[in-house]
Amino acid sequence: MIILVTGGSGCGKSTWAEKLVQSLLSGKRVYIATMQVYDRESEIRVQRHRAQRAGLGFRTVECEKDLASAPVEDGSVVLLEDLVNLTANEMFDGGNPARIVPALQDLAARCSHLVMVTNDLFSDGGNYSPSVQEYLRCLADIHREAAGMADCVVEMVYSIPVVLKGEVPCLCSVPC
Repeated sequence: MIILVTGGSGCGKSTWAEKLVQSLLSGKRVYIATMQVYDRESEIRVQRHRAQRAGLGFRTVECEKDLASAPVEDGSVVLLEDLVNLTANEMFDGGNPARIVPALQDLAARCSHLVMVTNDLFSDGGNYSPSVQEYLRCLADIHREAAGMADCVVEMVYSIPVVLKGEVPCLCSVPC
C-alpha cells in the first residue's frame, strides 16, 4: 500500500506516520531521512525526530538526494520523510528533481508499504523569487504524482488525520 501524508508544518504528520508504520505488521522498517542539517534549527528537528523514532524498530537511511540509491531491502515498510526536503535538495544542491518520481515508483514497487510525508507549502500566498516559484511548481508536480500513486492520501489538520483519498489501513489502531 502507498500512503501520502501531508499537512502544514508542525501538525503531527511525522508522529502519525510513524504510528501508522508501527501498525503495519509486515516487513523491516526503514526510515528514509532527506533533511540536510545546515543550522541549529535543523539539528534540533533531526534530534527530535530521532528521539521520537527511538525503540520503534526503524533502520534509518540518510538520503538527501538520489532516492534511487537508497539501500532498501525488497519487502520493507518504508517511511520517506519528506518530499519537500528531497525536492529542495535535488533542485538547489546539484541534483535533478526529474529523478524523484521514477525513484518513488521504483521504491513503491519494491516495498510492502510506502508512507511518504510531505508539507503543504502552498497556502501562504507569499510573493517569491523566480527560483522559489520554480521549486514550488516542481514540488506541486511531485505531489500530484505522489497522490496519484497513493492508495490513500491523508491531510493532518491540528494533529487530526483527514482522509482525502482511499482508506487508511488499520485506522482503528492508529491513534491520533
